Amino acid sequence: MSIRIENICKSFGDKEVLRGIDFHFRGGEVNMIIGGSGGGKTVLVKTIVGLLRPDKGRVLYETKTGTQDYWKLHAASRRALHLRIGMLFQGSALFDSMTVEENVAFPLHTLAHKTKGEIKERVNYCLERVQMAGSNPLYPSELSGGMKKRVGIARAIVLEPEFLFCDEPNSGLDPQTAHVIDALIQDITQLHGMTTVVITHDIKSVAHIGDHVLFLYQGKKAWEGSRHQLTENTNVPLQAFLDTSGLFAG
Repeated sequence: MSIRIENICKSFGDKEVLRGIDFHFRGGEVNMIIGGSGGGKTVLVKTIVGLLRPDKGRVLYETKTGTQDYWKLHAASRRALHLRIGMLFQGSALFDSMTVEENVAFPLHTLAHKTKGEIKERVNYCLERVQMAGSNPLYPSELSGGMKKRVGIARAIVLEPEFLFCDEPNSGLDPQTAHVIDALIQDITQLHGMTTVVITHDIKSVAHIGDHVLFLYQGKKAWEGSRHQLTENTNVPLQAFLDTSGLFAG
């Protein structure tokens, strides 16, 4: 399982946001998209998950049943593909009026054909995976920021997706909690062999779990490599971007 994008271009009026981007998001790895604000990270992910149609290029989902060109699929096939995609939103996006159990179970109630017992079992398993066992009756208002993120991850994986997209998973978290969330994302990715795509500004997170990193600069792919290659790169825009993080200073 993986995702390939080929020559992705997207403009809004006269503004070119994405300019001919090619990349292979590998299965079983944490693929990270980094770059400055306005560099096209969010727009790129929206074209991959079907929220924005690219002006040019292809989005190829390589699944267990074969390769699917997303923008050539019929509506029913797209809906079926969406069931294989999990999303962790920047603010966790939990429903305040629902308990933890109800939040995690929501995709199962709306998209899956399971009994109440099967739903309960799956919810409990996912909460255990993110170290939130026993939190079923709590409401989001009773959770810390890190706990909300973990519940968000549990909901994102409840449908057993092949592809997981995470938007700024460490936003607003202290360094220790961010490290825990990183470890969870890495563990779940490797355990289930998912293709995980993470948008992040957190360079420490990239250095911790970035198996395959895409750096966008002015709408183009300016660099790609592993976290281990970050300190060895000779790409001027990437070096400037990393310098602002202070991670490799000294």
